[in-house]
Amino acid sequence: MKILVTGGHPAPALAVIEELRKHPQHTLYFVGRQFAQEGTQSHSYEYKQIVKFKIPFYPIKTGRLTRLVSLEMVKDLFLTIYGFYNAFRILLEIRPDVIVSFGGYIALPICYIGKLLSIEVITHEQTISPGLANKAIGYIADKVLVSFPETLKYFKVSKTRVTGNPIRFQARRTIKKPFEITSQKPIIYITGGSLGSHSINIHIEKILDQLLKYFVVIHQVGNVEKYGDFKRLSRVRRKNYYVVEHFHSDEVGWVFRNAHIVVSRAGANTTFELIHYRTPSVLIPLPWSANGEQERHAKLLQQAGAAEIFDQNSSSDVLMDKILLIDQKYAQYKKGYSSL
Repeated sequence: MKILVTGGHPAPALAVIEELRKHPQHTLYFVGRQFAQEGTQSHSYEYKQIVKFKIPFYPIKTGRLTRLVSLEMVKDLFLTIYGFYNAFRILLEIRPDVIVSFGGYIALPICYIGKLLSIEVITHEQTISPGLANKAIGYIADKVLVSFPETLKYFKVSKTRVTGNPIRFQARRTIKKPFEITSQKPIIYITGGSLGSHSINIHIEKILDQLLKYFVVIHQVGNVEKYGDFKRLSRVRRKNYYVVEHFHSDEVGWVFRNAHIVVSRAGANTTFELIHYRTPSVLIPLPWSANGEQERHAKLLQQAGAAEIFDQNSSSDVLMDKILLIDQKYAQYKKGYSSL
């Protein structure tokens, strides 16, 4: 069977691909973003992983769906039309038996052209609140899979199932230790993903000296070229401070398993990994996430008593206070996961 995987949420997509690769009767293809940001030459995380898997990667350029009237909307409209043309060309070349979508504007033209060509479409919604593109994909999809029961109301019940969010096998076990850490201090893992990392990085720079008094700091800084965060922070030579651009898939399991506290955005994938490892955290919802989805994910863990929420527009000292609060009442926050 030919299976085409596409979408803007690479983590669950890669988790499913890992499982599908165990079945040699399936031939896999991936359609997605080749570059992390438009106008840069920095390859996207999904591109690096798919190439590593030796799976054919088809880049697609298309526009975003938006309700805001602006010049950017006009540009996106033309890009979306171009995206549908690209989708038609890609699908005629591959001729897949099924399309598995992980949502977002990237997947929209592939799914709609696929439906036009009578290809089965299965879509997975990672977040609590689907964005405009995912709602549109869900409307024409043959099957809709969702991570949260709260998401059922957005789709046709008869074709929708709650499956949870796929977590990559590597993230569930220790494969490779990325650092030789000799300190007995607890580890704090700080990550902002890629595009959402810069604001977190600025806060961490301001409180780094304080953090290092209490913790070994593992800091994943992302790869947004215009800010130069990785280049700048990788030059900081401090004992017990470890900086990476991104972790390899075979390293992230060790980091999560050994993290005492996690400071991160509140994307669905991170939320499920925190639940899996029962790791107390300070969550910093991305302000511009679709429909406030990250705020809702963060509140889910906060209300359970497993996390604190930090507003990125607040003072860095507030972030430090929240980290120390969790450290002081660690058992209490750990226990919060029992209700999830």
